[in-house]
Amino acid sequence: MGPLALCACAAIPGLTPAPAQAAEPVRTVFGTLPDGRSVEEVTLTNGKGITARILSWGALLRSLDVPDRSGKAADVVLGYNDLASYLTKGSYFGVSVGRYANRIRAGRFTLDGQTYTLATNDGPNALHGGAAGFDKRLWTITAVKGGAAPSVTLRYVSPDGEEGYPGTLTATATYTLDATDTLTVTYEATADKPTIVNLTNHSFFNLAGEGSGRSILDQTLTIPAERFTPVDATLIPTGAHLPVAGTPFDFRKPTVIGARIRDGRDEQIVRARGYDHNWVVTDAPTAEPHLVARVEDPESGRILEVASNQPGVQFYAGNFLNATVVGKSGLAYRQSDALALEPELFPDTPNQPAFGSARLDPGKTYRNVIAYRFSTSPAHRTQK
Repeated sequence: MGPLALCACAAIPGLTPAPAQAAEPVRTVFGTLPDGRSVEEVTLTNGKGITARILSWGALLRSLDVPDRSGKAADVVLGYNDLASYLTKGSYFGVSVGRYANRIRAGRFTLDGQTYTLATNDGPNALHGGAAGFDKRLWTITAVKGGAAPSVTLRYVSPDGEEGYPGTLTATATYTLDATDTLTVTYEATADKPTIVNLTNHSFFNLAGEGSGRSILDQTLTIPAERFTPVDATLIPTGAHLPVAGTPFDFRKPTVIGARIRDGRDEQIVRARGYDHNWVVTDAPTAEPHLVARVEDPESGRILEVASNQPGVQFYAGNFLNATVVGKSGLAYRQSDALALEPELFPDTPNQPAFGSARLDPGKTYRNVIAYRFSTSPAHRTQK
């Protein structure tokens, strides 16, 4: 079975389903920014019960309706119903993050002998591109396509010096929803002079449903990685690659998320208030996407498999959600109400040569392909 081979649901004997038809994308105005610019929403539907809604603000995934094993759909990502909440409450729900996703130590890096100073917005460090990263920018919708795999492409041009980064960077995000129940987000970027780039999606998933009132702690997680990158007190990687074997970070086999998330004997768990770490799935980006994580909710039967061509995946268990924001269903989001799985380069790579390179030169194209594939498991039988 190859790296992208995913679970398949058995057909019902004697029943031949009619072929599903994807609906044409719907483009509407979601809200208006204080400066008068419109924020648009594009709705993609694959004709099999999955619907994704994407905003041009932050190129974000606002909602994602996915059926459970009985065919009942629920929204499985955190978010808001109004633009004002995205502008004032933030929390990175569903956004595209850049120019450099995750953390950079002390908000500094050196490229070709020159040191660049970034905005520090996470204690002493830079996080997710800075105080006004790509998640807080209005992207331009450049294409909306229908057919069997409806899609929307958005573009943002980051000027030279924005948030301290060198070079003008042109980034695109394409969301595609297909008949295999896969939502693929493809990030690409080019630059006019050497810079660094690391783009990813920051959707918060709860396969029980955003409005279910259930946490992720009883859901199972698999990460096919033998190593992870431990962090210091400010959540910057120390530079080491530690084996997951014998630690709370071993998810090589399906493991209940809540089983070890409060293991105070592990310093890494204490530092991050749970899981907020990068797993080393491969040593470098790969030509084709590979599996980086799998989540299953036993009660609903929903399964999410995440694949990417990136070497790392940041697993964040919503440790800092503290009930100060209210989401789409009227629930206050609390710790462990959702998880983020962020395929990307390793955090602080620009300052740690052993991690590889985040450099992008003119004439080259950065690319991160993230595939979210959904399926369901059969109901568990009760033993008599």
